[in-house]
Amino acid sequence: MEIIWYHPSQSATAWIRGLQQRLPQARVRAWQPGDEGPADYALVRSPPAEMLRGRATLRGVFALGAGVDEILKQLEQHPGMLPDSVPLYRLEDTGMARQMQEYAVHSVLTWFRRFDDYQLQQQQACWQPLPPYARETFTVGILGAGVLGQSVAEGLKPWGFPLRVWSRSPKTIDGVTSFAGRDALQPFLQGTQVLINLLPSTPETINLIDQHFLAQLPHGAFFLNIARGAQVVEADLLAALESGQLKAAALDVFQVEPLPEAHPLWSHPRVTITPHNAAVTLIDEAIDYIARAITQDQAGETPQGRVDRQRGY
Repeated sequence: MEIIWYHPSQSATAWIRGLQQRLPQARVRAWQPGDEGPADYALVRSPPAEMLRGRATLRGVFALGAGVDEILKQLEQHPGMLPDSVPLYRLEDTGMARQMQEYAVHSVLTWFRRFDDYQLQQQQACWQPLPPYARETFTVGILGAGVLGQSVAEGLKPWGFPLRVWSRSPKTIDGVTSFAGRDALQPFLQGTQVLINLLPSTPETINLIDQHFLAQLPHGAFFLNIARGAQVVEADLLAALESGQLKAAALDVFQVEPLPEAHPLWSHPRVTITPHNAAVTLIDEAIDYIARAITQDQAGETPQGRVDRQRGY
């Protein structure tokens, strides 16, 4: 069994060692330009088109992350690069779900307990207790109810906030109100005090969160984006913050990354920024999943995490 690996910024050493330990029958190599050698599986992050072009016999391509938008974009730009017959898989969890929970719980509690307001008051040497928010009306709405969206909902349950999710198709999650379909998006937004974006990146979600979208939230709502930056029209987000339609935002992803130094989001007092690390791929957990999936595929079984290329996830 031949496995090729490519990541633009990580060392191959730990990946190759871990895969060979779990799949001793496999030969694993880091792909280099000009490598046209045989391969049964490819493990990739932002792969050059040259790496996958012509490899119609691959049994699977594994994206080294939760999103596959980079690969799908390349497939759009290079028709025929990877035949539809080659399965594409994404890392559904592999340790990322818990990191997303931590990020979301931290942000929601920061806003609920008004720690962001107290931080601004501290800068002004202002000693002023603020009235608390009511827990029963501090509704948290999650856009996207896949593995990560459902995990974030589970992580927020112990804190007693009303929880809701929106997705393309109905979901049944104990203790969480489910909204599904385009017609349900407006009522979902109108009752959401904290909006958490965990939608997959698809043609339908690009620039989805714009002025009209944000205007449907209650005045003074909060926004957390830990999905993809391309889903948010940043000029409209800034306008919503300036008008008070949004009280605050926590952003991990952006239209352009790294976020340009002159971008006004850096200096906005109501914006918290992190460098696209809300959840990072944990190598051991990712290798466990990939080795298990390859073993299942070799046994004629269907691994979890296969991507529907038409839907984008």
